Amino acid sequence: MIHHSCDGCKRLIDPSQALRYVVRMEIYAATDVNNTDESDDDRDHLAEIQDILEQMDDSESEAIGGEVYQQLRFDLCPQCREKFLSNPISREAVTQLDFSQN
Repeated sequence: MIHHSCDGCKRLIDPSQALRYVVRMEIYAATDVNNTDESDDDRDHLAEIQDILEQMDDSESEAIGGEVYQQLRFDLCPQCREKFLSNPISREAVTQLDFSQN
Protein backbone atom coordinates (compact mmCIF):
# COMPACT_ATOMS: atom_id res chain seq x y z
CA MET A 1 0.00 0.00 0.00
CA ILE A 2 1.29 3.46 -0.88
CA HIS A 3 1.52 5.96 1.96
CA HIS A 4 1.48 9.70 1.32
CA SER A 5 2.73 12.42 3.60
CA CYS A 6 2.07 16.14 3.34
CA ASP A 7 5.01 18.06 1.89
CA GLY A 8 3.94 21.08 3.94
CA CYS A 9 3.59 19.73 7.48
CA LYS A 10 5.12 16.23 6.98
CA ARG A 11 2.08 14.48 8.53
CA LEU A 12 0.86 11.17 7.11
CA ILE A 13 -2.26 11.65 4.95
CA ASP A 14 -4.82 8.94 5.73
CA PRO A 15 -6.91 8.44 2.55
CA SER A 16 -9.88 7.18 4.59
CA GLN A 17 -10.03 10.39 6.64
CA ALA A 18 -8.79 13.23 4.45
CA LEU A 19 -8.30 14.17 0.85
CA ARG A 20 -4.81 14.51 -0.57
CA TYR A 21 -4.17 17.46 -2.86
CA VAL A 22 -1.49 17.55 -5.54
CA VAL A 23 0.17 20.82 -6.52
CA ARG A 24 2.15 20.84 -9.76
CA MET A 25 4.36 23.77 -10.59
CA GLU A 26 6.22 24.55 -13.77
CA ILE A 27 8.92 27.18 -13.65
CA TYR A 28 10.65 28.32 -16.81
CA ALA A 29 12.74 31.22 -18.01
CA ALA A 30 10.69 33.73 -19.97
CA THR A 31 12.26 35.51 -22.86
CA ASP A 32 10.58 38.49 -24.39
CA VAL A 33 12.34 38.98 -27.69
CA ASN A 34 10.91 41.77 -29.80
CA ASN A 35 13.65 41.92 -32.41
CA THR A 36 11.96 42.09 -35.77
CA ASP A 37 14.82 41.57 -38.13
CA GLU A 38 14.58 41.10 -41.88
CA SER A 39 16.82 38.02 -41.55
CA ASP A 40 14.24 36.41 -39.23
CA ASP A 41 11.79 36.06 -42.11
CA ASP A 42 13.83 33.19 -43.58
CA ARG A 43 13.91 31.16 -40.35
CA ASP A 44 11.91 27.96 -39.99
CA HIS A 45 10.19 28.67 -36.67
CA LEU A 46 8.41 25.31 -36.53
CA ALA A 47 11.71 23.45 -36.90
CA GLU A 48 13.22 25.57 -34.09
CA ILE A 49 10.28 24.77 -31.81
CA GLN A 50 10.64 21.06 -32.63
CA ASP A 51 14.36 21.22 -31.74
CA ILE A 52 13.56 22.87 -28.39
CA LEU A 53 10.92 20.25 -27.58
CA GLU A 54 13.34 17.44 -28.41
CA GLN A 55 15.93 18.99 -26.11
CA MET A 56 13.36 19.20 -23.32
CA ASP A 57 12.65 15.46 -23.68
CA ASP A 58 16.35 14.68 -23.33
CA SER A 59 17.04 14.68 -19.58
CA GLU A 60 20.79 14.81 -20.25
CA SER A 61 20.55 18.05 -22.24
CA GLU A 62 22.73 20.85 -20.92
CA ALA A 63 20.63 23.46 -22.74
CA ILE A 64 17.62 22.87 -20.48
CA GLY A 65 18.95 23.08 -16.93
CA GLY A 66 17.56 23.98 -13.53
CA GLU A 67 18.05 27.66 -14.27
CA VAL A 68 15.87 27.40 -17.38
CA TYR A 69 13.16 24.86 -16.59
CA GLN A 70 11.85 22.98 -13.54
CA GLN A 71 8.81 20.90 -12.74
CA LEU A 72 7.79 20.47 -9.11
CA ARG A 73 5.12 18.30 -7.47
CA PHE A 74 3.84 18.46 -3.90
CA ASP A 75 1.28 16.46 -1.92
CA LEU A 76 -0.73 18.55 0.55
CA CYS A 77 -3.18 17.79 3.33
CA PRO A 78 -6.40 19.87 3.48
CA GLN A 79 -4.95 22.32 6.03
CA CYS A 80 -1.76 22.94 4.06
CA ARG A 81 -3.83 23.30 0.88
CA GLU A 82 -5.76 26.14 2.52
CA LYS A 83 -2.52 27.81 3.61
CA PHE A 84 -1.08 27.42 0.11
CA LEU A 85 -4.17 28.86 -1.58
CA SER A 86 -4.24 31.86 0.74
CA ASN A 87 -0.61 32.70 -0.05
CA PRO A 88 0.64 30.68 -3.07
CA ILE A 89 3.93 32.51 -3.58
CA SER A 90 4.72 32.88 0.13
CA ARG A 91 4.49 36.62 0.11
CA GLU A 92 4.86 38.06 3.59
CA ALA A 93 1.61 39.45 4.94
CA VAL A 94 1.56 43.23 4.77
CA THR A 95 0.46 44.78 8.02
CA GLN A 96 -2.51 47.06 7.48
CA LEU A 97 -2.37 50.18 9.65
CA ASP A 98 -5.60 51.98 10.45
CA PHE A 99 -4.88 55.64 11.00
CA SER A 100 -7.39 57.90 12.69
CA GLN A 101 -9.20 60.50 10.59
CA ASN A 102 -7.75 63.59 12.41
